[in-house]
Amino acid sequence: PRKSPEFVINDPSGKQIPISSFKGKILVMPLMFTTCPHCQREAQMLTKLQKEFANRGVVMQGTVFDNTNGPKAAQFVKEFNIGFPVGYNTRDQVTGYLGLSVMDRWVVPQVVIIDKDGTIVAQSAAEGTPDLQDEAYIRNFLEKLLKGGSTKTTSTAAPKAVAKSN
Repeated sequence: PRKSPEFVINDPSGKQIPISSFKGKILVMPLMFTTCPHCQREAQMLTKLQKEFANRGVVMQGTVFDNTNGPKAAQFVKEFNIGFPVGYNTRDQVTGYLGLSVMDRWVVPQVVIIDKDGTIVAQSAAEGTPDLQDEAYIRNFLEKLLKGGSTKTTSTAAPKAVAKSN
């Protein structure tokens, strides 16, 4: 677990959304390519969870970063019936936020979960973290966070999901 650095997502209209604006809520942030089938499935699965957790202080906010712009991000949301906002960023912005180097081999989607205090409590490993693409796992993880349980120290949940510590 580490404090989340600031990260600003551009929404399709060009408005900038700092993720610090979600403080006080649990933020699930998928970082995706528009053409990636795994990303498309992740977004659809998170849409289902967004409906389930929306009234409980959980927010989904995605970003796409495969040379994407506002219209392409909006098309991604429409084409795959995504039920949460998806903005766009550059690849450099995303890899910088995730702490990935140019030497890392990494996959998408990358998923970050930030608790109410702005601490990253789960982040995909560069090579991917299957748990963070599993609906039951994420649901259980969010339930523990909402109950105030420490997912940061459980023996099975968070350690597999947290990729890097700074």
